Order: sequence, then C-alpha cells, then structure tokens
Amino acid sequence: MVAVISTLIFAGAAALALGVIALSVGPQWRRIVRVAMGQAEDRFTPLSTLVQAERRIAVRRWSASAPVPVEIRRMRAAA
Repeated sequence: MVAVISTLIFAGAAALALGVIALSVGPQWRRIVRVAMGQAEDRFTPLSTLVQAERRIAVRRWSASAPVPVEIRRMRAAA
C-alpha cells in the first residue's frame, strides 16, 4: 500500500514538473531550435531604437515650433 501511494505521489510530481517545463519551453521552441541549429538571432539593440525614437520626437517638436503660414492658420481657425 505504501509503495502504491509513493508511486502515485512520484508520478504526480513528475507529471507536474514535465507540465511546467512544457509550458515554459513551449512558446519559445522555434527560437530554441534555431539557436541549437546554429542560426544566430539578431541582436537586441535597445539604445539604437531609443535614439531613433528620440530623433523622431525631436523632429516633431521642431516642426511643431516652426512658424505656420498665414493661410494655414486661417484654415485651422475656420475648422
């Protein structure tokens, strides 16, 4: 009887562990296989992405502060 209970507890723990591993690896399995086959990923460069975003913001601010022609101001006021 003790052997049966021990086996059931061990089997349940093993099933739980395998389920957790499957849930962890499942979403990334393609990425894992690509890396295992030697295909390197593109490097994540957050600083260059941030620099590009900052430049876009600066251009928008600059263009927003530029003087607006009178005709466009009239159209905006009429709308």
